[in-house]
Amino acid sequence: MDFKKLAQSASNLVNKRGGTKALQEDANELMDIAKGDGSMSDKAKRGAEAIKEPGAHRDAPAGQQPTEQPATGQQPDQQTGPTPGSPPAG
Repeated sequence: MDFKKLAQSASNLVNKRGGTKALQEDANELMDIAKGDGSMSDKAKRGAEAIKEPGAHRDAPAGQQPTEQPATGQQPDQQTGPTPGSPPAG
């Protein structure tokens, strides 16, 4: 077995899913699901749904915005200033 290739594949997968922080968030989310209420079947369905997207995607309590969304209403990947390499505005 080629452990170097296996380690590289694992590293690539972690990076593809958002890095070690997202991996930790996924693990914590799955742990919360496993400890939560419901049947094993319900927990399995919620767990499978949870790992489709990298990082924690928990519902915010009623009346609160999720912490992942900026308060300004912008998407997380939108930039607020000029793009690098673009001429200055004005």
